[in-house]
Amino acid sequence: MSRYRNTVFALFFSFFALCWLSACGGQTSTTPPSQTPAGQAALSGLALSVGTLSPSFDSSVTDYACSVTSDVASITLVPTTQGSATVTLNGQVVGSGATSSPIPLSSGQNVITLSVSSGSTTKTYHVTVTRNSGYWTWMSGDSTSNQASVYGSKGIASASNKPGARDAAVSWTDSSGNLWLFGGEGRDQSGTRGEFNDLWKFDGTNWTWVSGDTVINQYGVYGTKGVPSVTNKPGARSCAISWVGKDGNLWLFGGVGYAGSGFRGLLNDLWKFDGTKWTWVSGDSSPDQLGIYGQRGVASPVNKPGGRLFAVSWVDAGGNLWLFSGWGLATTSAQYELNDLWKFDGTNWTWVSGDTVTNQFGVYGSKGVPSAGNKPGSRDGAASWTDSSGNFWLFGGFGYGGSGQSGYLNDLWKFNGAAWTWVSGDTTSNQSGVYGVKGVASIANKPGGRDDLVTWADRSGNLWLSGGAGYAAAGVFGELNDLWKFDGTKWTWVSGDSTINQGAVFGSKGVSSPTNKPGAVQSRVAWTDAQGNFWIFGGRYYVDWTNDPIGNDLWKFAP
Repeated sequence: MSRYRNTVFALFFSFFALCWLSACGGQTSTTPPSQTPAGQAALSGLALSVGTLSPSFDSSVTDYACSVTSDVASITLVPTTQGSATVTLNGQVVGSGATSSPIPLSSGQNVITLSVSSGSTTKTYHVTVTRNSGYWTWMSGDSTSNQASVYGSKGIASASNKPGARDAAVSWTDSSGNLWLFGGEGRDQSGTRGEFNDLWKFDGTNWTWVSGDTVINQYGVYGTKGVPSVTNKPGARSCAISWVGKDGNLWLFGGVGYAGSGFRGLLNDLWKFDGTKWTWVSGDSSPDQLGIYGQRGVASPVNKPGGRLFAVSWVDAGGNLWLFSGWGLATTSAQYELNDLWKFDGTNWTWVSGDTVTNQFGVYGSKGVPSAGNKPGSRDGAASWTDSSGNFWLFGGFGYGGSGQSGYLNDLWKFNGAAWTWVSGDTTSNQSGVYGVKGVASIANKPGGRDDLVTWADRSGNLWLSGGAGYAAAGVFGELNDLWKFDGTKWTWVSGDSTINQGAVFGSKGVSSPTNKPGAVQSRVAWTDAQGNFWIFGGRYYVDWTNDPIGNDLWKFAP
């Protein structure tokens, strides 16, 4: 009678697990309970919330594999046993027929261990769940270069709207997950090349032209400093930088383009957009202004960075805006690479670190050791991240390493708010990439020197970079389409090619595929959406100065 009750009890929970998984879209594989005698240290069934076991479940088989897509962040298991056997899953006891706690999945292989014990007998099972690396999806725009914008009506989203081909634009992601795009250099509706000041919003499906002009090379309308107005607008520009402030407003600084009047030049104006109106906050309404540094570490209303392009930026936990490097003006009229670090607290600028003169070599110190004496060398076209701990990260660019001539850099730095740490990469320029095996992290891996790349940080705290102009594996220079991940210790080559000047594989619009890939390009813009997906737009394709190809293709990558 006891054996009968145990059998019915196990069947009930197996049936319950099967029903639950069916409702959740999961997969299951079991063997008849009669094949596993009561009290034996073995599983009689095993169900997964997602994916399919390979091979199909058999109580005598102890090693299984399962593959899930990149958007699956966790998995649960339902083990069943006969009799009084106990199941321990990754160290936690799970009752027969019960659902385990969610098990987080990292990209790549995740080994789940189940130990089944009955009396003095134990049997161990392993399930290796591979969370596939993400695939690219072509979402919007064109698969051919130099396309004109389709603006539609200002403020009205439409499936036919699209920004035209451009590079060196800037981007934001707002609190609702919308992607924003401003400016850049490209071709207008008549095919004439110049700089834009148009502001666009992408809601995940359609583009909306929000602000600015439909023609190139427009001067800015500054209004009164600190006063928002519907008539205010930044001038057309490229190579600027952008932030999202703690208050959710969009911020824009500098670049090269058109100020309030006069000729085209380097800009140092700071703007805020509240979703409706632009406000000129700081800096000058005329181009090519020198920096006013003041005293290091001391905020002042007269301080201001000089005009510059291809700088990098961060936002800290307190909502302060940070600005580093670029090509531009320090305290003299000579335009070269910079390594000055600035902080803007919403009212005043503070010169924090670096030099007031251009073309400075870096001071690397010991790898992995922060020091007040460390500093990255002067550079432009670098890339930056902010991690979950509030540290600022800097990679590459064109400029100066620890010594020698300027070139393409692959050094990785971290700034904790007080001191710089050289984390990875080389102290000399023009280094080739070490790719290793695609999808496999290694301490020996490293991206090659490059500038004008794009970066993201994922929800797990990993840092990602893609593309740019620089060096692949073969030591030759060109445009890149490789995608890399840094987990804090090791680099992983995730996607794309280890050779230069590769064309895109678009596939079908809106359809993810392992064969899809963006083309080799520099000066794209990038976003991260609320779901943790990465987005990239436009840029200048592999070097072809005859046709000067620029894209307006929008891609999504699910890490």
